[in-house]
Amino acid sequence: MTEPDVRELQRRLAQFAAARAWQPYHTPKNLAAALSVEAAELLEIFQWLTPEEAARVMEEPETAHRVADEVADVLAYLLQFCGVLGVDPLAALSAKIDRNELRFPVGRPPGSAASGDRHSPE
Repeated sequence: MTEPDVRELQRRLAQFAAARAWQPYHTPKNLAAALSVEAAELLEIFQWLTPEEAARVMEEPETAHRVADEVADVLAYLLQFCGVLGVDPLAALSAKIDRNELRFPVGRPPGSAASGDRHSPE
């Protein structure tokens, strides 16, 4: 069995929503809000962990399952958001990596971004 690609996952998510007549609720604003909530639920798993505990989070089956579920929720809402707005998520990511490679060249120490850059690479 082959792994599904992004377009196939987007198609399945759109069919799932259509079968339940959810399209009126899948506006860019609502999907962005849902994405934020799901990302916060992922963060909640790590909220009070030490860095060492966080690095071992996948060793505990119940916690690993929670992490995987929240990752799936985040990705599902992101793919639906991209589908609604017509954004190709892989092309957007590739373009962002290209820009970050220019903004943050190899060998430049952390915190010394190019002129005008005040943030780390996203």
